[in-house]
Amino acid sequence: MTQLTASDLMSLEQYARERADFRAKVLEHKKTRQVALGPNATLYFEDELTIRYQVQEMLRIERIFEAEGIEDELSAYNPLIPDGSNWKATFMLEYPDIEVRKRELGKLIGVEDKVWVQVDGHDKVYAIADEDLERDTDEKTSSVHFMRFELDDDMVQALKGGVGLAMGVDHDNLSVTVTVPDGVRASLVNDLS
Repeated sequence: MTQLTASDLMSLEQYARERADFRAKVLEHKKTRQVALGPNATLYFEDELTIRYQVQEMLRIERIFEAEGIEDELSAYNPLIPDGSNWKATFMLEYPDIEVRKRELGKLIGVEDKVWVQVDGHDKVYAIADEDLERDTDEKTSSVHFMRFELDDDMVQALKGGVGLAMGVDHDNLSVTVTVPDGVRASLVNDLS
């Protein structure tokens, strides 16, 4: 997959003019890029469009317009774009109540290593999680984890041929398997070369 460059981005002025339309486009796109793994756990799959939006938002918020600052943001976010043989996702554990969140995250230490995807007819592929830094402590896991799922050529070809896709978690305190809806599956297959 391609990596974003400064030429792929809008200037701050152009982005200010086009932000509402661009944001609406991205939010619509994201609807087919997420998989709920229970009521409090969701995988949000990234691609070039979602990452371009993140970079544009960071540049806007931080008022970054100099080339060096733009390159720093691109360097930080480009690794989150899938490269054709994998999917990259943000795994969110969302609990609105602070006390409930603290208690539940304490029960889910190590969950990031138990999240998987499975192409029909193939073994589960467990996430390679948090390559940037360790996000667990002795008391709790993080509410946000960054994941990469590496698929082999046979899996890619099977998906392109139309086989089903499941995702889930095999943690003692979070055990779930879901069948990926067709619209999400089709969107994710577009990430594969």
